[in-house]
Amino acid sequence: MAMLMQSPHDAAPQQSAAAKVKACMLIRSHLIAIAITIAAVAASSMAHSASGEKKYDVGASDAEIKLGNIVPYSGPASAFGSVGKVQAGFFRMINEQGGINGRKINFISYDDAYSPAKAVEQARKLVENDEVLAMFAVLGTASNSAVQKYLNAKKVPQLFVVSGATRWNDPKNFPWTIGYLPSYQAEARIYAKYIRNERPSGKIAVLYQNDDLGKDYLKGLHDGLGDKASMILIEEPYEISQPTVESSIAKMKSLGADIFINFSTPKFAAQAIKKVAELNWKPLQFVSNVSISNANVIRPAGIENAQGVISAAYVKDPTDPHWDNDPGMIAYHQFLAKYLPEISRADSSAMTGYNIALTMAEVLKRCGDDLTRENLMKQAANLKDFEQGSLLPGIKVNTSATDYAPIEQLQLMRFQGEHWSLFGEVLGGEFRN
Repeated sequence: MAMLMQSPHDAAPQQSAAAKVKACMLIRSHLIAIAITIAAVAASSMAHSASGEKKYDVGASDAEIKLGNIVPYSGPASAFGSVGKVQAGFFRMINEQGGINGRKINFISYDDAYSPAKAVEQARKLVENDEVLAMFAVLGTASNSAVQKYLNAKKVPQLFVVSGATRWNDPKNFPWTIGYLPSYQAEARIYAKYIRNERPSGKIAVLYQNDDLGKDYLKGLHDGLGDKASMILIEEPYEISQPTVESSIAKMKSLGADIFINFSTPKFAAQAIKKVAELNWKPLQFVSNVSISNANVIRPAGIENAQGVISAAYVKDPTDPHWDNDPGMIAYHQFLAKYLPEISRADSSAMTGYNIALTMAEVLKRCGDDLTRENLMKQAANLKDFEQGSLLPGIKVNTSATDYAPIEQLQLMRFQGEHWSLFGEVLGGEFRN
């Protein structure tokens, strides 16, 4: 049987061709694999680069963050000047510690003498000349009201307004404005509820500052009293430009009121408390939270004259021995001793400034490397149960995209001896009856 045999020389060309095809296919496969790998690495690199990208708006850089501030260092509300002084000291401390996420805080603070017109001038200077990233802790209802539309139109954050007016909690119409202090209306409702429970047949006299601050307090009082609003005998306004309110106090006493509600700023609150004592008038007295300072209100009025006065608080009293071993108070006292030894521990405005600065530092920390105005507002509106050592136990900072009121809790207190003494429970929400 014949067999067909292929010589080695005849097979070689065919094997060589097959090998070449196989080799080409292998190379092609490797090239495709390499291309896929390179694409994957590139995509991963791009994603990493995007996630780690530093984003800045005007007023922020690798080196610093500019914050603009307006406080009445002079004028009729100069007692509030310590708010700005403490915040300047706080950011000095932060900068000495390396800043926030490696950036120093450039805190630029101007005086407006509690004048809305001056506040507008200073706000424009800070935004257009100093080019700050945000306005921070501008003090006063009237001053903030004067600049609110301008800042929102410019999309410049107006953060942690030092005022308890309800207008700061309006994210729909003013998405670039967030308040800080508890609502004046809510605070007044606390006093109304107490009066309804403890003095339901009382006769009320009200002294109030004739601006948004006083009118907010007054509305809260009416809302809280409800069908008992007829208890109010007189609502006496005063102008911030007045030298004194003493004649108003005499008028209130003459009407036979046995409850005196003092909705005024420190200078006038002190005058009123002192005049009540001079007239030997002995009503149940209330004073607004903005005027609880031992240094700027109680001592000028006379400690003996302030006995029994009622107010409401959300922070610890730095002069109360009860907090001597409290970590939050120890940190506060150490801060003042090192950076602001001239500031009185009895000045409640100093504590206000400190608390707001703590909150701002937390927000900036959370911003990371995305220091755009939009992200700053996003972080400021996303504080969940943020605790600060200087707030009263149970009181926390909370904000959301639909609720721009950071602090909505208060506790009643009464001035006794040389200190404010807390009583009752911490009240939350809008304190409605």
